[in-house]
Amino acid sequence: MLFSSLALAAFLVGCGDSSTTQNGSGSTNEAGTQTETATDKVSLNLVTIGTGGASGPYNILGTTLADIYSSDFGINSRTQTTGASVENINLMEQGKIEMSFVMSDALSQALAGEVSFKEPIKNVSQIATLYPNVVQIIAKKDSGIKTIEDLKGKRVAVGDQNSGVEVNARTLLAGHGITYDDLQVDYLGYAEAADGLNAGTIDAAFLTSGLPNASVLELSETMGITLVSVEPANIEEIAKEHPYFISYEVPAGTYGNEEPIKTAAVPNALVVRSDMSENDVYLLTKKFFESQDKLVNSHQAATEIPALNAQDGFIAPIHPGAQKYFDEQK
Repeated sequence: MLFSSLALAAFLVGCGDSSTTQNGSGSTNEAGTQTETATDKVSLNLVTIGTGGASGPYNILGTTLADIYSSDFGINSRTQTTGASVENINLMEQGKIEMSFVMSDALSQALAGEVSFKEPIKNVSQIATLYPNVVQIIAKKDSGIKTIEDLKGKRVAVGDQNSGVEVNARTLLAGHGITYDDLQVDYLGYAEAADGLNAGTIDAAFLTSGLPNASVLELSETMGITLVSVEPANIEEIAKEHPYFISYEVPAGTYGNEEPIKTAAVPNALVVRSDMSENDVYLLTKKFFESQDKLVNSHQAATEIPALNAQDGFIAPIHPGAQKYFDEQK
């Protein structure tokens, strides 16, 4: 009997030891189910961040953020250059990337299953509202194009097909009674559009991004350009149906312009896959906000990323991990 009691005690001790996982990330409760315990380690080995064109702020900021995640968490984080918002959202839905920069208009359409999305996207959650993406409509100085209405009959680059740039270009044009049938449309990204303007193969281009856009900056230094204006009253009217559009002014001197240029802007969003764990997203969100100095050093657009009110104007549902971070800041 004594031998049997000792054997039973040893068996029970062994079972007790097995209730904690080897990495200390969880334990088994009395019901026998695994419970999750917060840790300071990201469980994912790979965090891929969807960005946009190589010269745009998405890619510059995304590369900086990926380097921070890799060095601070000891994981493999990298960027994926894409056609931007629409492609990024589709890649997230397919589980091919973990995080991405997107424009709020494309995100709104994705959730509703409209325009470039055949059905509502479900596997996307928001963790921050970012800087505004400014609609920069660029033309050669001697083109005679001064307002958005002047684009009729012209050859215009509207961004990569189904990119966030192209989505808001189409919406903004429609709000002024202009369709693609009224233009000669070219689907060109930032660098290609800049090359086209420089070569004279296009008359104008939409380059929607944070300020300054490297391609526009280079054009302003190598050739004479005009920033096409969009009237605030027209934007207010468009915003009745598309509330993510806001009025914005490109400050004087941004591209050598003597006066501020009235235009439209669409806030950006930082999103993650909804199926990522709360702890992983909490850590990634926390590190993102703690790294603002490094992000600003990589691109000045990051100066307009809000801090404690970064959940204002959310388009997509907030991820529980991000909610945990924001709750801690109260």
